[in-house]
Amino acid sequence: MTHRPAVVLLSGGLDSSTCILIAREEGFEVHALSFDYGQRHGLELERARAIATRYGAASHRVVRIDFPASAASALTDVSIPVPRDALGREPIPVTYVPARNTLFLAHALSWAESLGASDIFIGANALDYSGYPDCRPEFLESFERTANLGTRAGVEGRPFRIHAPLLRLGKADIVRRAATLGLDFASTSSCYDPGADGAPCGSCDSCLLRQKGFEEAGIADPLRRRN
Repeated sequence: MTHRPAVVLLSGGLDSSTCILIAREEGFEVHALSFDYGQRHGLELERARAIATRYGAASHRVVRIDFPASAASALTDVSIPVPRDALGREPIPVTYVPARNTLFLAHALSWAESLGASDIFIGANALDYSGYPDCRPEFLESFERTANLGTRAGVEGRPFRIHAPLLRLGKADIVRRAATLGLDFASTSSCYDPGADGAPCGSCDSCLLRQKGFEEAGIADPLRRRN
């Protein structure tokens, strides 16, 4: 049986790894796309490679992006501390990377069109998230419209669809969904500032959201530090 190709944005974290499994479950041939954008949590790229291999991605590309405003985010400038125990304090925290998902989706769109793929998956979430504007449904709907206005495939009647299957799920629901799909949680990395040994810090926004999700789902996180 021939499977339709789809590009799946893969960071190596919980959400994007779950999207790989959802795309596969829906019958797509997965082409994973990850980015080396100078992020301080480079461990995620190792995890992304492992996830893509383990779950049978047909191909996996890691694209290097040099952000022009690397000093604008704690994720790309190591001189800016990653906030600890600060979830929800700022509407848009300093871990926001300017226009990151716009750039990621643009690359995904270009690759998808060259593959003859009409489907792009992204693990964006608009409920349990840190307030990033490029994770909102309005942004994704707008990008989908742009994709279909600005590509040959779109204007010739082969429209693109941006899939965000986790968009309106709470983190606990995502954890449950991932467990049902058989995701190896230990192979993922969510922390913004992991230690040299890869251990999560346990106090950045991403760690706190992950911890909340596992606790509410009633599932043990193999990556959680035990005191």
